[in-house]
Amino acid sequence: MFIDQTKVFVKGGDGGNGIVAYRREKYVPMGGPAGGDGGHGANVVFEVEEGLRTLMDFRYQRHFKAPRGEHGMSKNMHGKNASDMIVKVPPGTVVMDEDTKEVIADLVEHGQRAIIAKGGRGGRGNSRFASPSNPAPEIAENGEPGQERNIILELKLLADVGLVGFPSVGKSTLLSVVSAARPKIAEYHFTTIVPNLGMVETEDNRSFVMADLPGLIEGASEGVGLGHQFLRHIERTRVIIHVIDMSGLEGRDPYEDYLTINKELQEYNLRLTERPQVIVASKMDMPDSEENLQNFKEKLTDDYPIFPISAVTREGIRELLYAVADKIEETPEFPLEHEEEETGVHRVMYKHESAQDEFEITRDSDGSFNVSGFKIERLFKMTDFTREESIRRFARQLRTFGVDEALRSRGATNGVTVRILEYEFEFVE
Repeated sequence: MFIDQTKVFVKGGDGGNGIVAYRREKYVPMGGPAGGDGGHGANVVFEVEEGLRTLMDFRYQRHFKAPRGEHGMSKNMHGKNASDMIVKVPPGTVVMDEDTKEVIADLVEHGQRAIIAKGGRGGRGNSRFASPSNPAPEIAENGEPGQERNIILELKLLADVGLVGFPSVGKSTLLSVVSAARPKIAEYHFTTIVPNLGMVETEDNRSFVMADLPGLIEGASEGVGLGHQFLRHIERTRVIIHVIDMSGLEGRDPYEDYLTINKELQEYNLRLTERPQVIVASKMDMPDSEENLQNFKEKLTDDYPIFPISAVTREGIRELLYAVADKIEETPEFPLEHEEEETGVHRVMYKHESAQDEFEITRDSDGSFNVSGFKIERLFKMTDFTREESIRRFARQLRTFGVDEALRSRGATNGVTVRILEYEFEFVE
């Protein structure tokens, strides 16, 4: 089964917890703190595997949670860092954040990697908090939570040439003649229901990849027919071969077919009109094809080369392949839309993340306050509430962030309930 789009949940590993411990050697009186740090959590890393062709594996596994780091140990021993979780994806995979719709990575080359969800850092042990004023601290941090996000994976085939056209115009037949691919061929519309790839080699030993895409019909860019599901695969192609049935056996006008398909490509993505296009007049062995081709040439206003071919007699195939190979050589790669501002070839987009708001305060109908925000929630999760000194440190940090003052300005008084995540506290003046 060919799957080219799916949604997945990924979560980086949490950091290991730091611990509170002290030296206890026999001849070391008052040995001091010796609690080690926790290890870092694992990242979720996507890696391109050229042997894969679809996103089929993600149909059966939609949750990827990386392992957490090992907890710190006594004698200042650091917990082990977790090894990254490697997830294999096919070449041509675009990873997008479901919430922000921002492209995280565009993975095209074998072995290329991108960190999709970062693991959390390990919590610090109590030896990290020792100071002249507090030589034996009872403070240790929990590990930082790993990043979690819902992502959308889209597969856009890595083909140099894309065959487009109405159903049953001869795209699959052409691919079967010029390559070793064996797509299903039959005399009914939408015989091809998944894209087919074939490696084509010309007589002068030039080679390229050709993709046969399911037939387009009018309204495809708006979701009509099968072809709309696969229009995304044309985005990576450098040359478009527009196959047109010149026999007229379907009762359609070849020129109207040509205009309809180009309109659908333009409405799906305006940048597809920048691609060099080669027109293939197929089924030239049929009786009315020559006359229809002459009428087509008279109506055609675009300056695209036309190649009459017959897959049955192999007429015109050699000239077509030479022309396509020439076009590929003189045409640079077209970056996807989100790559326009990027420089270089490497297409893993790590962008500067703007500082997130420290906190936000809302009030419930019962008079209680909710404090939320990335920094506050991370600090809360990294605090060990089983130790009094850690709790006091958490309260000091909240004051430093300005939470106390903000609550007072919103009308908080002594004894009012304050919630952080699902936990409740009392506000104390």
